[in-house]
Amino acid sequence: MPVILWAVLSLGVLLGASSRLEAAEAPVFIRQWGSPGTANGQFQAPAGVAVWAANVFVVEKGGNRIQDFDTSGAFVTKWGSNGTGPGQFASPYGIAVDLAGNVYVADTNRNRVQVFSGSGSFIRQWGTFGSADGQFNMPINLAVDGSGNVFVVDTQNHRVQKFSSAGAFISKWGSSGTADGQFVTPYGIATDAQGNVFVSDHDNSNAGIQKFTNDGAFVARWGSAGASAPGEFGNAAGLAVNVAGNVFVADQGNNRIQVFTNAGQYVLSFGASGSAAGQFNFPTGVATDASGNIYVADQLNDRVQVFGPGSTPALGATWGWVKASYR
Repeated sequence: MPVILWAVLSLGVLLGASSRLEAAEAPVFIRQWGSPGTANGQFQAPAGVAVWAANVFVVEKGGNRIQDFDTSGAFVTKWGSNGTGPGQFASPYGIAVDLAGNVYVADTNRNRVQVFSGSGSFIRQWGTFGSADGQFNMPINLAVDGSGNVFVVDTQNHRVQKFSSAGAFISKWGSSGTADGQFVTPYGIATDAQGNVFVSDHDNSNAGIQKFTNDGAFVARWGSAGASAPGEFGNAAGLAVNVAGNVFVADQGNNRIQVFTNAGQYVLSFGASGSAAGQFNFPTGVATDASGNIYVADQLNDRVQVFGPGSTPALGATWGWVKASYR
């Protein structure tokens, strides 16, 4: 996303920050693509999704590759295979894109981060197995903020690590436990336009979302383990924050997406168990674009589903949020 566009979207967030939340309507199903297989446009357990401009990048946990599509679902290109070399993977999960369109991948079982151009050319990597600064034990997800800082969920070390875009270690926070700022298998991570960092805990003993400053100071938390009530999670997975600052959570075990305000107020949820349009089987990754559309990596259905915000300004279509801010 160009820097100018980022600034415009950030302004939209600021304009909308004081507006009231309108009655929320469920997002509208738009399209889907994918089926089980290894051909172009097919998937083997899609785990993460990221959107940049007109590109939708999908990381396949089972296929050990990245596929790039346009926003209509048309295949563009792919890269990756199973292995240890640059551009190869072992069960990658998370994917993120920086403002320049570079693609960051959490190569989970190789305990490293790999960085590519938007066309798949290898740029750099960092990380080895361990618990020292800059080392990982199953890094599952990652996020890049507007300043280029890279935040990695170091799942089995129960912490978040922060790096420069070149991979230089900056800081870390978290430990094993259920107190504020502690984690039990943290999973999803996302940042907002102000640089706040949101982290989901996958283990139901510490189920929920925690919000931190850019430097790791605890701000707030919400959620608990459960099956159906608002704010309850059955293994919270991937996270995304849209241009309005709302937080989208892939509620994996409950086969739904839950949406919250930036402060943790419940907005709505959508989805149910199944394989029909709008239903999910183990949703894992979620992303949003500048128009408020929502992309879900529907892992065990081997597909990507796309939803539109409909007429709900709270879901962050830019026009809707700015309109709401003047009411």
